[in-house]
Amino acid sequence: MEKKTYYVNIASQEISQIPYGNNAEYIIQATDEEVFLLREKFNEIHEDDIGTFVRAHIPFVQYHQDPENDEYDTDLQDVMQKIYQLATPETKQAMDESGISPKNENN
Repeated sequence: MEKKTYYVNIASQEISQIPYGNNAEYIIQATDEEVFLLREKFNEIHEDDIGTFVRAHIPFVQYHQDPENDEYDTDLQDVMQKIYQLATPETKQAMDESGISPKNENN
């Protein structure tokens, strides 16, 4: 399958073939299937986010004892791993230099 260029923004969970505004946080080369899988991960993060919102209203639960936050963190790490795998060389370099690449031990 042919790979196309996509522009990804984590905060807005946007994946677009058209660069505009701040949607080009990460630039990837991906097939339609790879974009579908990335979109599914973004959907999981959205669901996790709702769970963490609800949990945030329970004041006595510590962050490190919170499965909703663990799920959110794991799914976000999965998204970053996938973005890194699909990233253009320039995007990989920028991720490496900023210390957010999945291969960076300080993540």
